[in-house]
Amino acid sequence: MENQDLLLKEVTKRAQTWLQDGYDEETRKEVKRMLDSDDKTELIESFYRDLEFGTGGLRGIMGAGTNRMNIYTVGAATQGLANYLKEAFSELPEIKVVVGHDVRNNSRKFAEIVANIFSANGIKVYLFDNFRPTPELSFAIRELGCQSGVNITASHNPKIYNGYKAYWSDGAQIIAPHDVNIIDNVNRIKDVKDIKFEGDPSKIEIIGDAMDDAFLKAIKTLSLDPEVIKRHADLKIVYTPIHGTGVKLIPESLRRWGFTNIIHVPEQDITSGDFPTVDSPNPENPSAMAMAIAKAKEVGADLVVASDPDADRIGCVIRDNNGEYQLINGNQIVMILLNYIMRRKREMGLLDGSEYVVKTIVTTETIKAIADNYGIKMFDCYTGFKWIASVIRDLEGTMKYLGGGEESYGFLAEDFCRDKDSVSAISLMAEICAWAKDQGMDFNEMLQDIYIKNGYSHEVGVSVVREGKKGAEEIVQMMKDFRSNPPKSLGGSPVVTIKDYSDLNCKDVTSGAVTKMDFPTTSNVLQFFTADGSKVSIRPSGTEPKIKFYMEVHGKLEDKSGYERANRDAEAKIEALKKDLGI
Repeated sequence: MENQDLLLKEVTKRAQTWLQDGYDEETRKEVKRMLDSDDKTELIESFYRDLEFGTGGLRGIMGAGTNRMNIYTVGAATQGLANYLKEAFSELPEIKVVVGHDVRNNSRKFAEIVANIFSANGIKVYLFDNFRPTPELSFAIRELGCQSGVNITASHNPKIYNGYKAYWSDGAQIIAPHDVNIIDNVNRIKDVKDIKFEGDPSKIEIIGDAMDDAFLKAIKTLSLDPEVIKRHADLKIVYTPIHGTGVKLIPESLRRWGFTNIIHVPEQDITSGDFPTVDSPNPENPSAMAMAIAKAKEVGADLVVASDPDADRIGCVIRDNNGEYQLINGNQIVMILLNYIMRRKREMGLLDGSEYVVKTIVTTETIKAIADNYGIKMFDCYTGFKWIASVIRDLEGTMKYLGGGEESYGFLAEDFCRDKDSVSAISLMAEICAWAKDQGMDFNEMLQDIYIKNGYSHEVGVSVVREGKKGAEEIVQMMKDFRSNPPKSLGGSPVVTIKDYSDLNCKDVTSGAVTKMDFPTTSNVLQFFTADGSKVSIRPSGTEPKIKFYMEVHGKLEDKSGYERANRDAEAKIEALKKDLGI
């Protein structure tokens, strides 16, 4: 009780500073309402901490408060970033940034505020004329020779959220030491009057169509088999942007690649931050894909694809053995894309041994098996595309990037962009569908073929949501418990290896030997590997109030007739894992 009283006292003190003249009337009114309310829950949730950069930058619920997305938290982040850019690039005659945004409520408003603050600090700003896919912002930073960029987006989160992704000069999201230095600069802003809100219009240049054209031309160069597209140009492709930015470029990219039969879901072509036809605009959720699947059944589509609101993630639906439309998971998307790229490049004689692919540590190990079978080096990295981009940066000029992905429905086929890209991924997926048809296979048969050649795997992710301050404390405790009392067996198989990325220790459970893992920094991730090849990864989300469990089981698939049985066996094993983990 005493701790609660102290917290309320501290929160009240912080909230009262938001009643000063530096804050607009609407904000002051909202804060006063929270202060005057008998129930202090909203006040505590809004002010108990500052929003911090996670794996995806700044992200939170929109509203008044230090723990909310609003013009002042966005303003402080931008002022801090501007201050740091002026330190880091002090030798340049002009510092340049790109600012973009998605379709969410307040996104354009926040983007214009960001542009104004940068310009008020003497920084040249390229501001997109309207919403654009996140990967295009990454591309534009590189194309325009900028030092940084900001995209206002909360990706696939529910409509109450918005976010702020900060990028560096290579077009990748910011990592250490820059992220820490930016936060230090933000923390030095003690007063809202330290934020330069009054923009300099002469420093702001609007960009749009020309950048779209350059981006789409670059993406077209990724096509590996234009002839197969010509033979199957009328492939029936259902595409939905789920009310997001993908509608701006993805249908046009498919047309430029040569596809002529792109079927829309008209209700979801409407761009809206309210995402009116879905509970959550996340293409990994079957409910978000329901309208696209209904359209596919209506027209007999060969392929169903989707992008999330900022068009960096891809969703994909294929027909199963019974002809029913089924969502494939993010691991399978990465497997299909990488397998195709490696296979076609080998067939075309384009591999010279210097190529590599990248996956995140929580993504399926089957990708390593595929890469090994093609004799291609695979690198593991932390969750978040900023880490895939970091590998690309480290290997630039010495090895050739073929592609990289993560289980959370993200893929990057190119290095001229440094964030996951559904524009290129969807264009490639359509080409793969055409190629499979040319080989006399459907998509499902092609996926089964990958499993037969590389070993069968089945992956399931479970997110345990814990909202607010109390929830954050529960997540911390859960990680402590797994570390202090790790499971001895999972799914009936003994745990043989434990990897703890918080101290980079890899423990051989049988011998007790501990070795150090080679990663650029530590991370709050635990992994358990069992004798039968199962892998369980546990990590708190860096951008959402949840703890994530990634479960992966392995088996053997001799031929396509055993696919259904392999699925059933794997699902039973996953349920056993869940039970052992208590989720």
